Amino acid sequence: MKQEFVNNLFDVKGKVALITGATGALGRAICFGYGYAGMKIMVTGRKDETCKALCDELTAVGIECGYSTGDPAIEADVIKVVNDTVAKFGEINVLVTAAGYNNPQPIIEQELSMWKKIMDSDVQGTWLYCKYVGKQMIDQGKGGKVILVSSARSKMGMANYTGYCTAKAGIDLMAQSLACEWSAKYKINVNTINPTVFRSDLTEWMFDPESAVYKNFLKRLPIGRLGEPEDFIGPCIFLASSASDFMTGANIATDGGYWAN
Repeated sequence: MKQEFVNNLFDVKGKVALITGATGALGRAICFGYGYAGMKIMVTGRKDETCKALCDELTAVGIECGYSTGDPAIEADVIKVVNDTVAKFGEINVLVTAAGYNNPQPIIEQELSMWKKIMDSDVQGTWLYCKYVGKQMIDQGKGGKVILVSSARSKMGMANYTGYCTAKAGIDLMAQSLACEWSAKYKINVNTINPTVFRSDLTEWMFDPESAVYKNFLKRLPIGRLGEPEDFIGPCIFLASSASDFMTGANIATDGGYWAN
């Protein structure tokens, strides 16, 4: 074994990453983490103004980036984003699907339209990006890394989460199926990251150390704290790098030990 091999294990410089849900807390962290590591970033989300604002922030700190907007559940939008990425950077080496949606409700109260919205945002959107980015990677003939953002809830049920838990379980199995379909034949690795609660605008209320919700949740986390967006960067760099070349079809807990407890 040569030292150069080890030195380059986590080197992702120059790779092109397309990140869906880029303007969310986790997507944003990945954009900056990948960008500071030397990757080229394509930001995508539903709103032009938020995507542009994030791209401007990335550019201001020296990160090479572009943006393209679209709904991840609409096929024509996904095709447009993929085409825009290739037009901007010439190729796609890494896909991270951080877009998703949840609306917790008891099943007997949840409208079918809401169930479909969760499925469209989480499962259909992920499937469409895998389909069209996967085709691009296959055509490039250089392999690639596909990282699907799932959830610790993909393997653990929760009251009022029939839509979300089902969707995330589907994403886990999508990754495993695509690993069987792509990895040996095309050298495309497909894995999921399965986070627990991470700090965001939507979850900030859960981080009050005096609240009963915080105290109860902390009992399930052996690491002793809830997740911060920065905790997401390391696993994403690992999965984008050659350090993870022998990993595919894995559901990787980024959960502070939640699955262990």
